[in-house]
Amino acid sequence: MTLVFIRILLRYLAAILVTRGLLAPDLGEMISRDPDVAMALQVASGALIAAAAEGWYFLAHKFGWAK
Repeated sequence: MTLVFIRILLRYLAAILVTRGLLAPDLGEMISRDPDVAMALQVASGALIAAAAEGWYFLAHKFGWAK
């Protein structure tokens, strides 16, 4: 289900970037329709969330928030 949301987000993001002239129309279409790009974004967002959780855990123990 999250892959569907990521694909929708990619379509809107690509449309914004093409409209502003930051991406070529062909590249915007490739980003919004390529399942490999959506999968890579899903893996990257999962890694980012995991890193944030581990960083928060580290800070909680360092500053005594875990008590």
